[in-house]
Amino acid sequence: MNPVLVVEDEKDISELVAYHLRQSGFSVTAATDGTSALGEVNKSHPSLIILDLMLPDMDGKDICRALKTNPHTRAIPILMLTAKTEEIDRIIGFELGADDYVAKPFSPRELVLRVKAILKKREVDPEADKIIHVGDLLIDLDRHSVSVSDQALQLTSIEFKLLVQLASKRGRVQTREHLLNQVWGYTYEGYARTVDTHIRRLREKLGPYADRIETLRGVGYRFREG
Repeated sequence: MNPVLVVEDEKDISELVAYHLRQSGFSVTAATDGTSALGEVNKSHPSLIILDLMLPDMDGKDICRALKTNPHTRAIPILMLTAKTEEIDRIIGFELGADDYVAKPFSPRELVLRVKAILKKREVDPEADKIIHVGDLLIDLDRHSVSVSDQALQLTSIEFKLLVQLASKRGRVQTREHLLNQVWGYTYEGYARTVDTHIRRLREKLGPYADRIETLRGVGYRFREG
């Protein structure tokens, strides 16, 4: 049973989300502010966090940033739940490492489906290679770690999944829409540039291996072989 932490200060919404998650077989804990949320993460080690952006003591983006910069919590997927609907808020959330974004009002059924999609994408195929080697670039799927010349890289969960998706299919072109579906769990209509933002940040962190990720203008991306 996957534990989910719901961080939401509106009691009715928190209870609604928790009810539908439990109906779908999840165990649920809840927090009403950022301070208690961070404490609960360390206590219960959730498989996923549903995070409201508007909290009484901390901005949800600050909480997301804190979790994604902590090596002990950065692999936990985050679904942002908020009343903000501006595109810039979505982009900022994704840049901080959020895995998905749901705007209020929302369908509880859709929310549960998105949670399932995120967790499904985190399941590693038992038949797949556990370690991907590309020269001095090493991707360890079991440890959820990446290093270049034995120097660890600090990647967000989305950056890690994006790199695995590209590197595991070296030489094959993958469209933005395909990457969105494979990494985020479904197609984001009109948000293909979210992929571009994450590719840019991933390249910055890959250093000498940045040029391995090739852009095919108007098509998508490819991880270059050799």
